[in-house]
Amino acid sequence: MRLRALRGLRSLNYLGYIFLSFLFLFSPSAQLAARAQTATVHGEVALDPSATKNLFRLEKLPLAGGAELLTIHARMEGLQSDADQKWVPVVSVLRDTLGDLGPENDRLRYLWPLTYTRPTVKQRVSSAIPFLYTRIGNKKTASGKAPPPVMDLAAPERQVWEKVFWTALKSVLINPYGAPVKASSASYRRNIADYRRSHIIRALAVLSLYQTMKGPAAFSDSEMAEIQGRLLLTDTAFGGFVDDLHVQRYYERKLTGIRDQRGHNWELLRQHAEAESLHFEPLQMPDGSATHAMVWVAKGDLASKQGHAYNGRFLNIAAPWSDKRLLNWKGYSETRYFDAENRPVTAETASARAVEMIPLALYGFDNPKIPMLLVDFRDTLNPKKREMSRRVLEDVTKNVLALSPFGDLSYFLGRTVFDFVTGQRGMDINQPTRLRTYSQLKLLLSLNGALNPQLRDQIDDRLEKVSLNPLENDLAVEARLAKGQYEALMAYARRPDGLLAKLDRDRRAEMVPLEHGQTAQVLLRVANILSLGKYSHREKATPEMETRLDVARRLTYHTRLLRKVGKSTPPVEVAWNLEDVKRSLQFLAQHAAEADSGVASAAAKIFMLTEDGDTRRACLDSLSRMNTRSSKNELLRLSEDKRLNPAWKELVVSYLNKAGTEDPMASSANKTGANRVEQR
Repeated sequence: MRLRALRGLRSLNYLGYIFLSFLFLFSPSAQLAARAQTATVHGEVALDPSATKNLFRLEKLPLAGGAELLTIHARMEGLQSDADQKWVPVVSVLRDTLGDLGPENDRLRYLWPLTYTRPTVKQRVSSAIPFLYTRIGNKKTASGKAPPPVMDLAAPERQVWEKVFWTALKSVLINPYGAPVKASSASYRRNIADYRRSHIIRALAVLSLYQTMKGPAAFSDSEMAEIQGRLLLTDTAFGGFVDDLHVQRYYERKLTGIRDQRGHNWELLRQHAEAESLHFEPLQMPDGSATHAMVWVAKGDLASKQGHAYNGRFLNIAAPWSDKRLLNWKGYSETRYFDAENRPVTAETASARAVEMIPLALYGFDNPKIPMLLVDFRDTLNPKKREMSRRVLEDVTKNVLALSPFGDLSYFLGRTVFDFVTGQRGMDINQPTRLRTYSQLKLLLSLNGALNPQLRDQIDDRLEKVSLNPLENDLAVEARLAKGQYEALMAYARRPDGLLAKLDRDRRAEMVPLEHGQTAQVLLRVANILSLGKYSHREKATPEMETRLDVARRLTYHTRLLRKVGKSTPPVEVAWNLEDVKRSLQFLAQHAAEADSGVASAAAKIFMLTEDGDTRRACLDSLSRMNTRSSKNELLRLSEDKRLNPAWKELVVSYLNKAGTEDPMASSANKTGANRVEQR
């Protein structure tokens, strides 16, 4: 009987999965259309984009105790407000400088997207309701409390440990109460994570635009790469554990992938739109990058192409040639002008002909496979039900049917086939979330002043209906909240018990690796995990704390630089400033006792990558002063390298024989002793 029951349950799971698959493929909701249309609006679109010279401005607030708060303000041309009210604070970053002007001991701390706010009670309750995939209203006003940062750039591993805490809490306290509680908690966590991620994406876009537009210097290139790399790594499970050296390379690789995706989706959408006699129009960010595009139809073509064959693959909208609503369209349209060869021209151009254009859809390019439909001007539910398809499938299988690909073979096989078919065929169901391109479109609508205001309002209204997250707010509300949160952050920064006290606690936590060995650090981390994050060990403040932090941070800075130089292609003097390299090597020699083993390999590599004599001697000096097994091994390896000429080999041997002394050059001629190495 028990075996029969188990088989029945397994069959039920299998049938449930098959049912869901067919439900999404053949859902009647695919045929639903939003037939409401707004009043007729005709407008002309300027072909030249508006000037973007004064798009950003930077504000620096020095803080007592050795820090500064940097805030980027953006001119939101898309907001309907007075000129002086268009400036909106968008991103703030705390830089811990330890009170000096040198960049070597600076550390970036907290990052605040100022549109990211604490949800209201109503929003929180709604986000915990399973299968509620809609917004439920806006947060009216900022709370007056300090806004929540999205991450601590100096301690990115906290994000990983928070996930560990939540997993442990869910297993112990939530899962035993059954499917309803499990589904509710999963929905809440998913919405909270998506809300945070959407504002991280927007902060990334703002920082990228700021860097491209060459605004007032706020961050160095390495700092900007660190910020954007860390934010991108929040999408990965263990991104918080990636060290600083690999963050920049990850950022560069990810940036290249994003550009490739945009180019691929641009060409895919353009070709299919033109093949169907539709008009393709890219929408550009202020820096000229095209992240979205619109597809239009000429009203004059509707009558001449009635009954024309239509292939909607990748466009994912209904055929315009058989849609009678378009013949009597009362929604938004624009009048544009074309010459005899169908090229866009201005109204003043001789022989220009006026064409009434009707918008059909808006797409986003930042998606790994296909352009994502964000707005369908004839069917508001079309993009939403496509966005819901993957979310509903995951919520039902995980939280209702309790299916897992690791515990149910039939589900694993069915889901694998389903994912493969939808992915390979480029079907806009069961695709990655539209969250990235959705968030970027909200920023584009805010910054782009070239869009017709009526068109912007219609896009914004339809875009908000696509959102599945009850925690989201609309554009105008986000701008108002950002201003309120900026004022609260400034007040928090000026309070002695506010941001400065938080910074002091973080500095004392930063002292833990300087005071304790690996074993003690592991035990302290275990205590942190067992307390579900409530306990965090911090050292007591001492007069010499800042001095020790200064040395530790400078050592990290110079070590990172040397490791980057060591991974570059020869010769070093072409790609790097040798004065910077030698300064890092000299600092390393002065603090050799605190240096890690990895820098010894970097110094040895730099020795072989450069032909500059002073730089080579600085490499040998730092290796000999480290006086560790790894440094001696590197010196030994260099002494055996056949590419070195005899003079350099002799010098390497002298440093190896005197490793650990204060002045190996003074004794380089003395070659006697028990532990000497003969020149080879």
